[in-house]
Amino acid sequence: MLLFELLGVLVAVILAAWMIVQSMRAVRLLHWLRAGAEGDPPPLNGYWSEIADRVRRVLHARSRQALESEQRLQDFLAALQVSPNGVVLLDADTRMEWFNHTAARHFGFDNKRDTLQYIGNLVRDPCFTSYLAERNFQNDVVLQGRDSSETHPIKLALQLYPYGKGRMLLLSRDITTLEQADAMRRDFVANVSHEIRTPLTVFAGFVETLQTLQLEEDERLNYLELMGNQARRMQNLVDDLLTLSRLEGNAPPPLQEWVSMDILLSQCEQEARQLAQHLGSKSTNIIFERPPHCELAGTPSELYSAFSNLISNALRYTPAGRGIRVYLQTQSDGGMIFGVQDQGVGIAPEHIARLTERFYRVDRSRSRDTGGTGLGLAIVKHVVQRHGAMLSINSTPGKGSTFSIRFPAQRVRITL
Repeated sequence: MLLFELLGVLVAVILAAWMIVQSMRAVRLLHWLRAGAEGDPPPLNGYWSEIADRVRRVLHARSRQALESEQRLQDFLAALQVSPNGVVLLDADTRMEWFNHTAARHFGFDNKRDTLQYIGNLVRDPCFTSYLAERNFQNDVVLQGRDSSETHPIKLALQLYPYGKGRMLLLSRDITTLEQADAMRRDFVANVSHEIRTPLTVFAGFVETLQTLQLEEDERLNYLELMGNQARRMQNLVDDLLTLSRLEGNAPPPLQEWVSMDILLSQCEQEARQLAQHLGSKSTNIIFERPPHCELAGTPSELYSAFSNLISNALRYTPAGRGIRVYLQTQSDGGMIFGVQDQGVGIAPEHIARLTERFYRVDRSRSRDTGGTGLGLAIVKHVVQRHGAMLSINSTPGKGSTFSIRFPAQRVRITL
C-alpha cells in the first residue's frame, strides 16, 4: 500500500514538473508573440517547437502579403501620380483623402494643407457646386482653370464616379487644346463655306442670267469669262485645301531626295512672269538672283509650292512699276536662305504673327481682288516645318516686305 502511495506521489511530482516545463515554454512562446514575433522563435522542444514554427510561417506569409499589397498600392498611386488627368479620392463626406500632382496643379491643392478638406470648400465654382449637389454624375462639368485669363484661357472638365461605400473618384482633365481645336474646326468650316459661297453665288447668278436673258455675243462672252474666273477661284481653293491635307497627313520629307535649285527657280521664274502678265503687272521688275549651284533635300512639289506661294504673294501686293527680288544665299554654317523681297504695300506689325493662319487676311477685299485663297502662307508654314526650316517675315508698311526661309545644313549641298 505504501508502495502505491509513493508511486502516486512520484507520478504527481513528475506531472507537476512536466506542467511547469510546458508552462515555461508556453510563457516564452507568449512573450515572443507579444513582442511581435520578430526574429527566430525561442528554443522550444516537442510540439511547442512545431507550434512556434507554424506560427512563424503564418506570420511571415501574412507579412509578405502585407508588403506585397503595400507595394501594389504604392505602384498604383505612383501610376496615378503620372496620369495626365487630375485624380482625387473622396470619402463619403466628400473630404479629400488623396490627390495626385495633376489635380494639385489644376486646383492649387496643397498636400499638407488640404488633405481631408471638403472638396466643396476648395473648388468654389458655382457650376461645380450645383453639380455636386444634384448628385447626377453621368456627364462632366466644364470649369475655368485657376490660371485662366483672357489671353490664355484654360478649360477643365470634371466628372465624379461613385465607388465603394459612399466614396467618389473625381477626375479632371485639361480640355483647353480640345476646345481650341474645336473652335479652329468651326472657324475653318465657316471660312471655307464663306470662301466658296461668294464665287458660287456669282457663278449661279451668271448661269441664271444666261438661261433667262437674250444676250449679245460680246455680253455672253463677258459673262462666260467672269464665270470662268469664279470657277478657277473655287478650283484654286480646293487645290490649296487638298495641298494642306496632304502636308498634314504625309510622312516627313526624305533626306535622300535632292532637288536642283536651278531647275526649281527656273520653274518659279516662268510662273512668276506669267502671273505678272495675268495681273497686269508686266512693268514690275522681277529679279531672280542665281547663286552657286546647289541642291535641297526634300519633296520637289512641296518646295515648289512654298516658293511659288511667296513669289505670287509678292506679285499680288506689289504695285506695277516697283521691284521684286528672289534670291538664294548660302550660309557660313552650310545652311541656305531662300528669300523674296518686294517693294509692295507692306504689313503692319500687329498682323505679322497671324499671317500663316488659315484664311487670315490683312485686307480681305484686296486679297479676293488679286485672286488669293487665304491659304498660301499656311501652306508655306507647313512645308517649312516639314523640312526642318524656319520662316522669317520682316515688313515695313508702305516700303515692302521680305519673306525668307532658312534651311539647315543637312538639307543643303553645293554642286558643280
